[in-house]
Parts: sequence; C-alpha cells; structure tokens
Amino acid sequence: MFYVNARAIVERERDGKTEIIVQTRNKPNQPKQLELPGGGVEQFESLTEALRREVKEETGLEVTWIEGEDTRIDTEGINPNFVVECVRPFAAYQTIKGGIDSVGYYFVCKAEGELLEEGDRTQNPRWITVDELAERIHSDPLQFINIDCAAILFYLKHRVNGRVIN
Repeated sequence: MFYVNARAIVERERDGKTEIIVQTRNKPNQPKQLELPGGGVEQFESLTEALRREVKEETGLEVTWIEGEDTRIDTEGINPNFVVECVRPFAAYQTIKGGIDSVGYYFVCKAEGELLEEGDRTQNPRWITVDELAERIHSDPLQFINIDCAAILFYLKHRVNGRVIN
C-alpha cells in the first residue's frame, strides 16, 4: 500500500509570538503521539483541497490562506479527460525506511474558527509557540509521529532559523 498525504503547518501570530497547531493522534492500536493536522489525499483530489478538508475534519478550523497556493497551475481546458495540477508546497517528504510507504506535502497555512476538542481520529488540537515546539522536538522527538519529526525539523531550520523566535 502506498499513500499520498497533504499536511498542514497552521501558523498564527499571537502576542508577538508565532504559534502552530499540534494535536494528539487518536487511532486504534496506535500510540497517542503528537502530530500536525493532515492526512490522505483522496483519488483525484487536489493537494490544496485535501489540506483544507483534513484541517477542517481534524481541528474544526477553516483554512483561509495557503503559502504557495498562488503558484498553482492546472491543465484544466487542455484535455477534457485529464487535468494535472502543480503547486509549490513548503516541504515534501517520503518514507525511506520502516512503517507505511508514503509521500506527502507540507503547506504552511493560516486558519480561522473554533478548535474542536476531538476531531477525525484526533484529540485536543491546540496552539503551541514555536519555542515550545523546538523544545519538545529536541528533548523528546518520539512524542511526535515519525513523518512529522522531519517536517518539524525542516520547519525550524528553514522557516525559523535565522530569525528571533518570540
């Protein structure tokens, strides 16, 4: 089995600090680890549509902006039986050992609304500061699901590194 995922790094600025959403994974027979919102892309679903759907299902929030969405190009109108989209994600991943074979695309985005207490196979979606995120990933990376560890490290290095984290 091979999976394609759309995953979100949902950001907001609050009191001069950058925060992102983490949630607790709540899937049968799996450990309750922290994760970023996101999940499987359905057949013929665009990446950005999947991202919006997954964030809504898991957190209750409506995605209002996706970084890179303005780069999206599709081939609608060229061949009525075949449409392809290209869009620039923030990061891409592929599992290269262990677990379930998958590829995925992370998008930095913004969202609005009220957080759910429990979403689709998730619990307690919440905002944490980037400082807390960095402390958590460096002190105990195994508290996060495996695929999100790499994305969080990538985010901290390529988005946060070089600027002061509030």
